[in-house]
This record gives sequence, C-alpha cells and structure tokens, in this order.
Amino acid sequence: MTLKDFLHKTLTLLYRVEVKGLEHYAQAGDQVLIISNHTSFLDPLLLGVFLPDKISFAINSHIADSWWLKPFLNLSHVFPMDPTHPISLKNLIHYVEKPNKTVIFPEGRITVTGALMKIYDGTGMVADKSGATILPIRIEGAQYSHFSRLKNTVRLRWFPKVTLHIQPPTKIVVDEKLRGKERRHACGLVLTDMMSDMMFSSSHYQQTLFAGLLEAKKIHGGKHTVAEDLERIPLSYNTLITRSIAIGNALAKITTKNEHVGIYLPNSTKTLNVVLGVQLHERVPAMLNYSTGALGMLSACHTAKVKTVLSSRRFIELGKFSEDAEQLGKEINLVYLEDLAQTITKLDKLKALLQAKTVNFWYPRLNQDANKAAVVLFTSGSEGSPKGVVLSHKNIRANHRQVSARISFNPQDTVLNFLPMFHSFGFTVGTMLPIMNGMTSFFYPSPLHYSIIPEMAYETNATIIFGTNTFLAAYGKKAHSYDFYNMRYVVAGAEKLHENTRQLWMDKFGIRILEGYGATETSPVAAVNTPMFYKAGTVGRLMPNMQYKLEHIPGIENAGKLHLYGENIMQGYLLNEQPGKLIPPKSIYGEGWYDTGDIVHVDAERYVSIRGRSKRFAKIGGEMVSLTATEQTINNIWPEHQHVVVCIPDARKGEQLVLITTKQDATSKELLQLAKGVPSINLPKKFMLVEHIPVLATGKINYPTVTQLAVDHYA
Repeated sequence: MTLKDFLHKTLTLLYRVEVKGLEHYAQAGDQVLIISNHTSFLDPLLLGVFLPDKISFAINSHIADSWWLKPFLNLSHVFPMDPTHPISLKNLIHYVEKPNKTVIFPEGRITVTGALMKIYDGTGMVADKSGATILPIRIEGAQYSHFSRLKNTVRLRWFPKVTLHIQPPTKIVVDEKLRGKERRHACGLVLTDMMSDMMFSSSHYQQTLFAGLLEAKKIHGGKHTVAEDLERIPLSYNTLITRSIAIGNALAKITTKNEHVGIYLPNSTKTLNVVLGVQLHERVPAMLNYSTGALGMLSACHTAKVKTVLSSRRFIELGKFSEDAEQLGKEINLVYLEDLAQTITKLDKLKALLQAKTVNFWYPRLNQDANKAAVVLFTSGSEGSPKGVVLSHKNIRANHRQVSARISFNPQDTVLNFLPMFHSFGFTVGTMLPIMNGMTSFFYPSPLHYSIIPEMAYETNATIIFGTNTFLAAYGKKAHSYDFYNMRYVVAGAEKLHENTRQLWMDKFGIRILEGYGATETSPVAAVNTPMFYKAGTVGRLMPNMQYKLEHIPGIENAGKLHLYGENIMQGYLLNEQPGKLIPPKSIYGEGWYDTGDIVHVDAERYVSIRGRSKRFAKIGGEMVSLTATEQTINNIWPEHQHVVVCIPDARKGEQLVLITTKQDATSKELLQLAKGVPSINLPKKFMLVEHIPVLATGKINYPTVTQLAVDHYA
C-alpha cells in the first residue's frame, strides 16, 4: 500500500471525505490551473490525496518550509513562490504553460473569517498569461476542524465531514484591449467572481428553511443562542426547534396543507416560532402588513385567499389595533396564540420534545420540496396597489448563499432586527439569514423608536443592522456617538441612501454605510456594497450567478431599465384581480425574468448605479427628467429637511415638477440660486410645504399619497 492509499483510507475514515464533480476534473484536460478556497492546514493534503493525478502545488516559500508540511511533499511536486515578487510569478507562468495540473490558493492565506478573503490579482494574471484551463474546487467542512484558524469564531470539532466540490472547468476571459495594470486588475476580478460563484453554486440552497435550520444546528450546536427579543430570554437552536414543532403541530389541526395562513404579529421570537411551525407542515405564512389597517389586510387576505389569521391579544392591545382586529375577525377566522396555547397539553409538549430529539431522523424522510412556496410577502405599494409576492424556500436560501459568498458572517454576530417581518428585508435578511448562519437575531418590534433603537444597539452589543435611509438618518441624529461602537456592518436598502446620511454616520460614528439594492421579488438582495468591493455612489455589485439585461428607454442615455434572472427571483405574483392564482415572473426577455422597473447603469465590474424608477421620470417639453436626481440635488442643498419631488400633469409642457418639503421658508428663487449648474428644467417651480413627509411602515416614502397631495393641492 502506498502512502497516498494509506492517507486516502485514513482521511476517508476520519473526515468522511466526499468528492463531488470528479467528471469535471477529467474534462479540464492536461494544462490545468486548479484554484481552491483555503480553509485549513489540511487543504493541500486533501487535494493531493483525493485528486487522481500527482499534482503540483504553487505554495508560498515560507509555508513550503513548514515542518508539518514536509512529510507530505513527496506526494506531489511543490513550486515555491513569492506572490509579491514579479520574477516568481513569471516563473510560475512558464511552469503552468506546460502540461501539468497545478494547485494555487488565490487567497494566499488560510481564512480567518470562514468566508472568502482577498483574492490576489497575480493568480488571475498567471491564468491569463499561461492560457491554462481553470478548475475551481471548493473545500467545505475543513474550516470546522482544529486545523483551521477559526478558534473562538466557530464551534470546532475533531473530525467534521469534508466535501470537495469540483466545479466545471473554465477560462479567464477579459477585454483584449486591456493592458498592464488594468488587465491584471480585470483578471483578478474575473477570478474573484469565479471563486464567489463557486461558493454559491456548491452551497446547499436546494433545501427548505427548516432543513437549513437543522443544518445550522448541526454546525453550531443545539445550545447555541440564535434569537432574543424584549423579554430577554435567549432562544437556542434546541428550544427554537422544539417550540416550532409544538406550535406547528397545533396549527396543523386547524389548517390544511398548502394553505396560506395569515400572520398578524410583531417582531418577536414567538412570531419566529409561528412562521417555522407553519412551514414545517407545508403551510405558507402570509405576512400581513398591519400598518395598512383592516382594509389593507383584508385586501391582502383576499389576494392570497387567506382564511385563517394568527395574532395575539397582547399584541392587539399594546399596538392599539382593537378596531382593526374586530373588523378583520368579521370576515376572517382570527385565531389568537393565547387561545391556541391552551389547546397544547403536556402530552403535546412531550411529543414535540421527542420529535425535536429525533428530528434528524424523521424530517428528511418527509421529502420536503425546496421549490414550494415558503412565504407570501406583500409589496409596500410605493408605486401602486400592493401585490402578493410568493418566494420559495429555494429563492430565500439561494439569496442567503449569494450574500454569504460576498460578506463574512460568523456566530459571534448579533443582528438588531427592527424591520418588521412583513417587509422582505426584515423577513429574509433580518430574521432568516441570522438563524441559518449561527448569528443571533435580536427582535425589536418597531423601527419608529428613533431614540430607543440606538440604545438597544449599545445594550445588545449588536454588530449588524439593516435599515432604510429614513430610519438610519433618524437614528444617526438621535444616537450617542458611542451607541454603535460594536457595529461591523450597517447596510442600507429599500430606498436611496442620501449623501448627508452617509456623511453623518461616517463623521459621528466612523461607520461606512454599505448601500445595497433589491426588491421583495429578488428575495430581496440583488446587489450590495461590501468591505471588499465598495464603490461610492453605487448600490454595489450584482449577486453571484445573477444575469441582467438593460432595456433601452428613449430619452435616457447610458442607462436602461433593469431586468434580472437568477435563483433568487420569486416564484410569482398573486394579484387582487386573480386571487390565489400564481403569475410567474416574465419580462420582454422571457420567462423567469423580472422587470425591476428601475433605470440603472451597470459598469464593467457589475456595479449598479440607480438613476430612478421608470415611473419616476417626468417628460417636460420633450426632455426626460429624473425625479430621483432632482431629489438628491435638493437634499444636498437643504440636508436638514425632508424633500420629495413628484410630477403632475401640465397642459403646456405635458408634466411639471412639484417639491413637497418640510423646509417652511423654501422658495423657487432660492433653489435656483443654490443649484448652480443644474438646468432649470430639472428644478421644480411649484412648492408645497408640509410638516411631515408621508412614509410607509417600511420607512420608504409613500409616493402615491405624496403625489395625490400635490394633485389635490394644484387641482
């Protein structure tokens, strides 16, 4: 028996090593550059033992001299190199040009975050200059071993299962006109995208949310805390699963399979239990936006054919929703959790406990389908009447994996989640993303408590918050300069981040807000700035494995209407005029494409810049004017106030701009003087002074209401 055979058997026994995609290895040919993520000190050994041929390793010189590596070097050829030295890279290019299979770790170091780290441009240049075929391989699982560098970050164990995911072979393709540093950078970016695409496509997103929960419990441990709310009782994976099973069993008796069940509850751990319990038995939670009142909720129930709504007497009382609940209860079966709890006997609780202890045995046998609906969320109606958006388990899990391929999260993170669960940001990112990744989600019931939320961030040692510009601006003004001392990521979405909000957070807290972009229909993240890839003025780079097309709009230059396609695109709409009928996404580019309605510019590096909604352009005297751009101009001039620009019909020029503002002494003459260099056609001549700008519960401006105010005022 050779040393390689012995190591193969030993590692297979200890780490249950599984190799997936071996057919791709054969397809790659003879001149191959193998790129892999770097999870632990085991990585070279794993690749050297489990890949068929005797492969070469391009390894940093100081690592090649390590005592622990020398006994295994005779398994393969080692090419010592210094990635910072041009001659070393040139020699490597000559070596890779010959028929051989060479492994290189583009990160140049073992990860200390658990996610991908910086990818060096030099590896991309080697692939480009040598013309070698690239074979991406993901090593999964070794980061949880004691051979990783994640001690005190994740739960380590001696022998975690290790999987090698071999991806289809590919090539570096960049613009032939690029030369020098520009070409090197472009090659590095292509390689980075290959690595992040590899991390996404090899991840387990084809699973239900409950299956993802069980996987997270296995990784992080049943006693690991994942949720907490104002009751200050930490919820572990074990408790979360047991309670969700108990309430799911009770709900299964009063609902039917595939039924849409209304959820009329606040942000809390109990609501999380209810949502997971509903999904466990293949019911679909329909998250009701209670800020729309009884009529709005009844309309949503009609659209999604909801017959039963779950709520809480305590919530109704504290939120002063008695009249809404009474009106809702006249037409819908309104079930209170307090009453449901009375039906759960001690025997039921014992059964749930036993089911929780044996869940890994019986749940996989249920043959749960990740392509089935996981939730119905209702659009905010900022551009018209609300619609039901149906997201599948796969949609949500895919979006989680896309985000995780670009941003590092770890079990030490705490997400302060104040966005309501009926909002896609609050449901998918604020609630489900943390519990699927071992983070703790601290639920706060309302984003409108501007003074309290910064204090909660301080008290809970929160490291991540997701918010809208409206909310972040308010928190920034009210907060003490030390309230966000522990914050790693502040991510803004749902509406444009104003420059004065960005500057406020940088000046007061030293925090760079990461602006992102998405929609309920994209589950919701479509693009986001990250610590590694950040470009001011954009909403970041598009997510891995997302396709886009720009539809030309007459009158608009260097931008177009954005259409998206990917695993995170919704299953479809539920429309008020066709209750319960799923309308799959479709655009001018075909089935499965989603027409965002947003006018954007996408640069060569896939950074997205928002120009505005297609409905937020006015045509004045034949010229296209962006209301969003005009708003931004006015926000920069008068940053201490709130402003909205809308358009109303005009008999002479077709349309005219109206500024609705909280600046009580604003005048058209002053604006024209201060907006130097801005064409007068882009500035409003009519002003409407208000105390407050109408906003939705999600923090976004309520454009239909604002527009109607202007129409009524100038009628």
